[in-house]
Amino acid sequence: MFKKILIANRGEIACRVIKTARRMGIATVAVYSDADRDAVHVEMADEAVHIGPAAAAQSYLVADRIIAACKATGAEAVHPGYGFLSERASFCAALEAEGIVFIGPKPKAIEAMGDKIESKKFANAAKVSTVPGYLGVIDDADHAVAIASEIGYPVMIKASAGGGGKGMRIAWNEAETREGFQSSKNEAKSSFGDDRVFIEKFVVDPRHIEIQVLGDAHGNVVYLGERECSIQRRNQKVVEEAPSPFLDAATRRAMGEQSVALAKAVDYQSAGTVEFIVDKDRNFYFLEMNTRLQVEHPVTELITGIDLVEQMIRVAAGERLAIRQEDVRLDGWAVESRLYAEDPYRGFLPSIGRLTRYRPPAEGRFGAVVVRNDTGVTEGAEISMYYDPMIAKLCTWAPTRIEAIDAMSDALDSFVVDGIEHNIPFLAALMQHPRWREGRLSTAFIAEEYPDGFEPIVPSPDDKPVLAALALAVELLRKDRLDRLPGRLAPHSGALKPDWVVRIGEDYLAMKVTEGMISIPLEMDVEVDGGAPITVSSSWRPGEPVWKGTIGGRPVSAQLRPVPNALRIAWKGMSVTARAMLPGTAALDRLMPVKLPPDTSRLLLCPMPGMVVSIAVAEGQEVKAGETLAVVEAMKMENVLRAERDLTVARINAKPGESLAVDAVIMEFA
Repeated sequence: MFKKILIANRGEIACRVIKTARRMGIATVAVYSDADRDAVHVEMADEAVHIGPAAAAQSYLVADRIIAACKATGAEAVHPGYGFLSERASFCAALEAEGIVFIGPKPKAIEAMGDKIESKKFANAAKVSTVPGYLGVIDDADHAVAIASEIGYPVMIKASAGGGGKGMRIAWNEAETREGFQSSKNEAKSSFGDDRVFIEKFVVDPRHIEIQVLGDAHGNVVYLGERECSIQRRNQKVVEEAPSPFLDAATRRAMGEQSVALAKAVDYQSAGTVEFIVDKDRNFYFLEMNTRLQVEHPVTELITGIDLVEQMIRVAAGERLAIRQEDVRLDGWAVESRLYAEDPYRGFLPSIGRLTRYRPPAEGRFGAVVVRNDTGVTEGAEISMYYDPMIAKLCTWAPTRIEAIDAMSDALDSFVVDGIEHNIPFLAALMQHPRWREGRLSTAFIAEEYPDGFEPIVPSPDDKPVLAALALAVELLRKDRLDRLPGRLAPHSGALKPDWVVRIGEDYLAMKVTEGMISIPLEMDVEVDGGAPITVSSSWRPGEPVWKGTIGGRPVSAQLRPVPNALRIAWKGMSVTARAMLPGTAALDRLMPVKLPPDTSRLLLCPMPGMVVSIAVAEGQEVKAGETLAVVEAMKMENVLRAERDLTVARINAKPGESLAVDAVIMEFA
């Protein structure tokens, strides 16, 4: 076994590998760029080596610097994580030439399976069912249009060396093919240094299901069940689960055996994933093989009890697999939510900044539920524009799918992140979505269920009494705490006032405290709008960001943020402002004028911090709804800004190459 390994990566996956290595008694070496000097993985590792500037192309993607770090520290092996150099055969070969072990497959397997074009050719030769497409070199946009017309729309344009949804576009017509071809090439070149793309038929309403395989250097390969990754946005996975609610035992076995056969054909030696698209009739088609550890590997670990990082290290050290196919058992259900630094209310555009507050839920086993959070950040860390916007991977396990989903819902409600925009509200709302809970999924789920983007969830009639009772409980404790502070002029004395009003949005709910006293822990009975009394109980203390307790016998975890004269409550994807007040104050509040937001309909605002790639219009030009106005790049993704209606460009305030802040004015309209 190795005595020291180097992790050629950053963020949560570097931290994840360090945890297993530490448990195995293996020393670790971290590498870091200028942007990651104070990162968590640098603190966790036994040693750390600086490898260059913030841009990945000048640091994490420079193989020579990784090899030099190995030599300087005496690291015997390199774990590449995912992304960066993890699927670059030349990096693996360069390590081997220096006598350093690559903790992953051999160059032959990476070359055969790691390149999407070559892997499809290989799969076709091996008589594996694949999606119809064109795997040759595409000369230009005209050639792309000709190929798409021959295959038949819709088509998928994909980067050959791609991953993580980058360099990928769906085209439904000629115009989208031309635009998507160029954007895919640009993203592929900036992200992977390889601008080759290919085109294949896009299967309508597909499910994305993948098989985890594990092979050693002695010819043994097993499959560890499947993961369903159909909840995607812009072809990037958002929520994954294991097992899939769609597969039956026969399909699972057929997909697993085909994956094993494919892995054996390339002498696969490590953890790898064979990805399929599955249609409504459970016909499955080979998509690609990822010759690395997947982002979503924790859900497989949770249902099998197998540490995939440990197995990768053991295989790389020459050990035989201790696991036989008959030993693999799928136990319970696991769900993973990817927490991204992005604004769900602005089309999920990237967000950068400092984490002024970062408080994940407690990890471990709680009764029948397990909570796990893989992360590479901490409070005070900065989310930069240079790398992937993922903050953490929150996972829950439970005996059944619905229990795992409910556990995820509670964990998301308890996950506090401030300082940047993030997708927790969307993930929390998704956990309550009937179609998700029923398992009726496809890769178009988000586009179909949120065609106009994600909007704040409006509280239902059943939710408002819960929110009102919570707001009143918090307000009573807040007032009681203020009254007990020394130096107050006239703290009140006497009985608790029974009558209150809680405003939620435009609704004013009459509240009556029928029983209880203000203390910690709190327990009181309240009536909402004359309804039956409900009991509120909690051990929450003023200042804590998460309120936990029961309301009407219902367990509630909600996040609280003070706003002027009110309270912001985030719960199950809802985000409401609640104000608890005495009836007289409420009567005056109803008379207050409404402050309207400023009119920005004649402005094109930059939706996120980013760099202007191109301006597609000129001053004085008339444009139609849907036409491209500008392209802004952020976190390696190109975002096309289109006209929402017919208009005339009056003034252009930005130029290509310029870096803009969020809400910066790009252009003005007449």
